[in-house]
Amino acid sequence: MRILHTSDWHIGKKIYGEDRLDEYARFLDWLLETIIDRNVDVLLVSGDVFDSSIPPARATDLYYRFLFNLYGQTRTHAVIIAGNHDSAVRLAAPGQFLKMARMHVVGDIRDSAKDCVIHLDVNGQTAAFAAVPYLNEGDILPHIPLEAEIERSLRYREAMKRIYNECLSAMDADIKVFMGHYFIQGGESGDSERLVQIGGIEPVRTDDLPGDVDYIALGHLHKPQQIKGNGCPVMYPGSPLPLSFKEAGYDKKYNKKYNKQVLLVDLGTDVACNIEKVTVPVFRDLVKVEGTLNDLEQQANFGDWKDKYIEVKVFLEGAAVGVGDKVRHAFAQKGGKVLVVESVLPTAGGEILSTEDIKTRTPVEIFQDFYKYKFGESGSDIELDELLTTFNELLDIAKEQEVEL
Repeated sequence: MRILHTSDWHIGKKIYGEDRLDEYARFLDWLLETIIDRNVDVLLVSGDVFDSSIPPARATDLYYRFLFNLYGQTRTHAVIIAGNHDSAVRLAAPGQFLKMARMHVVGDIRDSAKDCVIHLDVNGQTAAFAAVPYLNEGDILPHIPLEAEIERSLRYREAMKRIYNECLSAMDADIKVFMGHYFIQGGESGDSERLVQIGGIEPVRTDDLPGDVDYIALGHLHKPQQIKGNGCPVMYPGSPLPLSFKEAGYDKKYNKKYNKQVLLVDLGTDVACNIEKVTVPVFRDLVKVEGTLNDLEQQANFGDWKDKYIEVKVFLEGAAVGVGDKVRHAFAQKGGKVLVVESVLPTAGGEILSTEDIKTRTPVEIFQDFYKYKFGESGSDIELDELLTTFNELLDIAKEQEVEL
């Protein structure tokens, strides 16, 4: 049995406000061609079909057109689960109709975890899929006032373990596959996913999952990776399109181009699990450039920028007017589209203060940087520790108020 595992499409995702639905249309066309060319029996989509719970109409249209073509042009089955960005109710609403077209969509767990189990008979082999959708702690845990974070995390893990054990008890097939959408211990996050964590602690570990399965198809992390442990492959295919400019560059850990991919998985009773990584084409380049205004104008003149989206960081010696317009015009003349121009000024201490860094750092890290910027060498570590304690208390109060709301 051949499975194609993908996740985290995020249809409708914009980048700096720019609509990318043309890229998603091309991806779904490529995916359909790959399914046909590679004789895929079952398509698995491990959550985050859409980027928001109420996606734009054209995003919804692209999704259902793909399913319509999948039904009409192939004999492939599909198993789709909701992710944390999806509306579980909206995604699963047409489920009874889609089931007649070999499409199985699971948005939530209603009465029993066993309801998530889907059995398929393909090419004379039976397969069972535990299609467990994204579950936050409110879905599966009763509220306990003043509970410590570590205790809540342990209860979440126990609940997930129980759900998968219930699913396993209902799986009667030659091939058994778990699906899920969460952050698992050992996973490496990228720069655009919203981590599903309980109090900063990984809610699920590989040893929480029953081991008597052939493959675990996960979603949520946008960087493709395999998680060690559990005996069977635990795989994240990652997002098929780069969802931020940081995802479109180089993998610093391995010093190589960061390719997007889907996974072709061959499973059978008499063969070992074989996984093939299939690189997703680049439908539109996302490029980061930086330098002085003069550097950037030279890069624009001598580079190939046709149909590229560009993020620019320009280093200035002081405040200047019209820099963004000059940069955009320079790249537009060569066919590129600059989505954002970030002006970077030197601070008094000679260090660079970047708004992009602020976007990607935690509140505590930003607070520490601000303290060092404000007080420099005259600052006190003891005073900083005391301020951080107060700052963390305020953050906890804010989180509690958000929960109450």
